[in-house]
Amino acid sequence: HHRYVINFGERSEAECRQRWPDLIAIVENRVRPNRAKLTKNAVGRRRAKFWWHFGSTAKELNAGIAGMDRVLVNSSVSANLQFSFLPANRVYAHTSNVYLYQSYAAFCAIQSRAHETWGLFFSSSLEDRLRYNPSDCFETFPFPDGYETDPALEAAGKEYYTYRAALMVENKEGMTKTYNRFHDYYETDPRITKLRDLHAAMDRAVLDAYGWTDVPTDCELLLDHPIDEATWGRKRKPYRYRWPDPVRDEVLARLLALNADRAAAEARAGTLAATPARKVAEPQSPKRR
Repeated sequence: HHRYVINFGERSEAECRQRWPDLIAIVENRVRPNRAKLTKNAVGRRRAKFWWHFGSTAKELNAGIAGMDRVLVNSSVSANLQFSFLPANRVYAHTSNVYLYQSYAAFCAIQSRAHETWGLFFSSSLEDRLRYNPSDCFETFPFPDGYETDPALEAAGKEYYTYRAALMVENKEGMTKTYNRFHDYYETDPRITKLRDLHAAMDRAVLDAYGWTDVPTDCELLLDHPIDEATWGRKRKPYRYRWPDPVRDEVLARLLALNADRAAAEARAGTLAATPARKVAEPQSPKRR
C-alpha cells in the first residue's frame, strides 16, 4: 500500500489532541470546515459535532476482525471475481467486501468456479464489470458442508494462492493484469498455463466436497457473451477461460437446488424465528449472462 488514513476510532477529542497533536491538526484543518456545514439533519449534525471521527464506522466488522491476522477481501466492482488475503489492521473503503476468513480452504471455496458461476449469475453489472453484492452472492451461496476445515480444500487453495502471489511478484503485475492474461485467448506463457491448472485443481477439490465427482473441470477459452462480429471492431473480445455452457449450467442448477433445500430445511427446523433466514437466491437484473 502507498496511502495512509487518520483513524482515531471513537477516542475523545482531548485524548487525540494530547497523543497525536500533529494528526488532529491535519483533520481539523481539512475536515472540520466541511463537517461544520452539515446541519440539515441529525446525522449531519452528529458528524459535525464529532468532526475528528469517521462519518461511518463499521463497528460489527471491526469487532469481528479483532484479534485476526488477516481477512479475505474482494472489490465490489471488478472485471473478474478475484479474492485476496489482506492484513486485518487496515481501514477498508466501502468499495471493498471483507470476509472474516483466514483459511486457504475458505479461499478455495470462494475463488472456485462454482462460486464464480453463482456470482456471475446473481450479480448485476457496471459497464462491462461485475458488481458483486455480498447479500445476493455470498450470503445465498450454498458452501460445501465443512468447507472451512476440509484438508483437500486447504491444500488446493494454499498451492494456488501462493503460486499466484509469487507469479504476480515475479511479473510485477497486479491482480487485474494477471487475470486478464489468465483469460487471454492468445496467452501462451507456461506460468499462466500452470495457474490455470492449479485453478482446475481447486475446482476439483470443491466439486468433490459437494460429492459431485461426475462433473468435469476441463475449461475452454470461450466468449463470455455473444457479440456482433460485424460491429465489434478491434476491441478486445470478451473471452474467458471457463467451463463450457453445459457444465456451468449443470453446476448452477445443482447449487440452486442445494440453496432451496437448505432454506426449506431451516424453515422446517424452526430456525427462522431465532436467526436470519437463508435467502432463496433470486437473479438480479440486469444479469451479466
